[in-house]
Amino acid sequence: MNGKIAYLNDKPCHIGKNETIIEFARRQNGKDAIPTLCDTPNLKPFGSCRVCSVDVAVKKGGKTKTLASCHTPVSEGMYIYTDSENIQRLRKNVVELVLTDHPLDCLTCEVNGNCELQTVAARVGIRDVRYPVGANHLGRQKDLSHPYMTSDLSKCINCYRCIRACDEIQGQFVLSMAGRGFDSKIIKGLDSSFMDSDCVSCGACAQACPTSAISDVFESKSIRNAEITRTICTYCGVGCNLDVSKVGGKILSIQSPLDASANGGHTCLKGRYSFKFYDHQDRLRNPMIRKNGELVESSWDETYDFIASKLNAIKAEHGADSIAGISSARCTNEENYLMQKFIRAVIGTNNIDGCARICHSPTALGMQRVFGTGAATNSIEDIQDTDCVLIIGANPTVAHPVTGAKLKQHAMSGKTTIVIDPRRTEMANYATLHLPLRPGTNVAVLNMIMYYIIDEKLADLNFIERRTEGFDSFFNSLNKLDLTEMEEVSGISRGLAKEAAILYASAANAMSFHGLGVTEHSQGTFAVMQIADLALLTGNIGRRGVGVNPLRGQNNVQGSADMGVQPHQGAGYLDITNPDVISKYEDFYGVRMPHHVGYKIPEMFRAAIENKLKALWIIGEDVVQTDPNTQHVIKALQSTELLIVQELFMTETAKYADVILPGASFLEKDGTFTNGERRVQRVNKVVEPIGNAKGDGQIIIDMMNKMGYAQADYSAKTMLEEIAQIVPFFAGITWDNLGEDGKQWPVSKDGTDTQILHKESFTRGLGRFEFNPFRETNELISHSEDYPFILTTNRRLEHYNCGAMTRRTGNIIINPEDVLLINPEDAKNNLISNGDLLCVESPRGKVDIRAKISDEVKAGILSSTFHFPEIMLNNVTSNETDSEALCPEYKVVAVKIRKSKGKHKKI
Repeated sequence: MNGKIAYLNDKPCHIGKNETIIEFARRQNGKDAIPTLCDTPNLKPFGSCRVCSVDVAVKKGGKTKTLASCHTPVSEGMYIYTDSENIQRLRKNVVELVLTDHPLDCLTCEVNGNCELQTVAARVGIRDVRYPVGANHLGRQKDLSHPYMTSDLSKCINCYRCIRACDEIQGQFVLSMAGRGFDSKIIKGLDSSFMDSDCVSCGACAQACPTSAISDVFESKSIRNAEITRTICTYCGVGCNLDVSKVGGKILSIQSPLDASANGGHTCLKGRYSFKFYDHQDRLRNPMIRKNGELVESSWDETYDFIASKLNAIKAEHGADSIAGISSARCTNEENYLMQKFIRAVIGTNNIDGCARICHSPTALGMQRVFGTGAATNSIEDIQDTDCVLIIGANPTVAHPVTGAKLKQHAMSGKTTIVIDPRRTEMANYATLHLPLRPGTNVAVLNMIMYYIIDEKLADLNFIERRTEGFDSFFNSLNKLDLTEMEEVSGISRGLAKEAAILYASAANAMSFHGLGVTEHSQGTFAVMQIADLALLTGNIGRRGVGVNPLRGQNNVQGSADMGVQPHQGAGYLDITNPDVISKYEDFYGVRMPHHVGYKIPEMFRAAIENKLKALWIIGEDVVQTDPNTQHVIKALQSTELLIVQELFMTETAKYADVILPGASFLEKDGTFTNGERRVQRVNKVVEPIGNAKGDGQIIIDMMNKMGYAQADYSAKTMLEEIAQIVPFFAGITWDNLGEDGKQWPVSKDGTDTQILHKESFTRGLGRFEFNPFRETNELISHSEDYPFILTTNRRLEHYNCGAMTRRTGNIIINPEDVLLINPEDAKNNLISNGDLLCVESPRGKVDIRAKISDEVKAGILSSTFHFPEIMLNNVTSNETDSEALCPEYKVVAVKIRKSKGKHKKI
């Protein structure tokens, strides 16, 4: 409050900072203080409906003026009258005019009881309509073309909320108003259908619509005595909050809560609409054991006995290190913690890893080397405080759509955005500067940028002196950089690199975001270290609107690593080779702990082929479809004596299993996920697990007890209590104090969380500079002559990883197959037409895939996804990995192409 007073219906009230009249009134008298049709909390004031009008005088009893309260600032001394006779007449007149052009079929309308027009009409006292009712000018034609989005524009009241949601939240600009006066109407694209427009199916327009003019096939705004449960999305690392409605144990629909910090009323089509996989007919419902070569259903007791017997026998004959586990970034923190505890404390090995290995392990390692902590330094909300955004190797509008929408709004506002990416992504289209480097040359380009920051005297020498070490050696090496060579290998001119350097270093606050286009390279860890050093070099660390912010790929990939799902660090990132740490774990778990580093995932596969690894338990990871070099992975799995797969569906990996354990989806369990900004949030069970499936944590606990280690039955609350005792940065986290919005670790024992890391000092003390020169990947050194194209992998908006969930939803209608992006020049030179079936071949294998001609990729570069098992793109990817973290090099694959035999299909 600023101490200033205004009068609301003659009652003196303090004015809040930058309040509009409607905000002022709602703060005093609740959300229904002033009725409105065009205003909604997550959109800017617009003032189209005039229902929110109020009378305002400069003194008591003075002459009043009618103003729209939604966009009029409240000022000191105002006398505001929200329900004067004049205002009541005005509102009634406005609503009556709206109703003359609106079907009065309220009792059969899907939003009956939850319609804002209905509510406002009652609020202003409409009992009849004085004006003649003409034929509704939009008729009753509905748009049902889309698997999710629907419209019945006879219900439209021209409030513009859908248009504003599409523009202001998603930034897609699909919806607009055509015509004038009575002929004005909402159109999609160039007056096409939802399906034929550029709609990305985020549902923001449907949620914003005050009637049922725009809705969805789930009728998510209808009221059916539904029970609503707040939980967290299972897809990417944004961590969107979801309000899930159910009736009678069946999920009806999902909405996005406006008060959630992570997503603030927005989500993408996966979070809002792609939930029907949860009760799909393909769900695994019973445990299975392979007998006589066939998987047959079994009881839980028989399955547990079989697993325990086999694991005990293998451990007795070959030792604990012949057993390994791969945990899941889709599981909760508590479940991941239990899995690493099972492998370490029950089996007695550090052979535990997870999908972070194949995505962001270089991020964790690189940032730990520079800062001491391998997680995002800032919060996503800091985008509103930054002057410059640097996006490196990420396509956020596709892979992290809610964060991507915020970054897109930043770029469209005219603020500086720099994109470093081989592909012309959507963000590249809006960027101030796009550096389309050759895949695999991040290190070369980043070194050029840092060279010019120093050369242009834009380095923050004061920050460097106070808070870093190693700068002199770094500077001397960087000063010897061969710019001509870096230009040649990267395809980026020194002029462009210099321009990027000046833009980033000159900004008052600069914030970087990076993705798998940085990490999934042979020099992934070094590139992450350079991004961190870029922040050190310019002092962009430790305050709002700056920092280094990895865009985490899966919903809980951050949390799984936090919980110790890695072979070199236990829960809380503690070094498992440090004697003090070993003693701490042994005291806590009550057993002798292994002392040496275990296998990383690529090492597990090699060890299996070499007959060193005998048993492997995989939870929620389809390694056959998603890990590189598919035939190598298959050979490894077939080489084991016992393969346990805990899954939702019969994935490509599950087909090779000796034991199948049916787990639970995110809608069927309690726990916590940690998103990409370190926000730990509660996952709440909505429905019971399907069939005889069990919660993943309970399955692990059952096996712990079966093998002689006492562990109480699964409870998210009690598991968090255990975790808080061993993970230092979870010390103050409890199930209850997380509330609905979660907390960002580290959380002190008094419950105080942390939005910004490294404000005063780094976890390691001083930030570390280290120069790393560019080195060409072995993939191109060995194969580029015979395989002249570079294939780089990516993700599509509609699907996620192996697509096991999204392919069992309406998303399959929008995006039905993997395709190969090829530059028009390459297509012309190889006589390829759009939709041709191509054979893509590498030294590892070949796949057949449809061509999609696109200028998104440069000549010589191909790009595709691996969402569909019919393609199995990873048959062509390699065993090359990051030199430090062993993250696979998905982004540089040497291939050649030719037309394939097969039917021609136009895309």
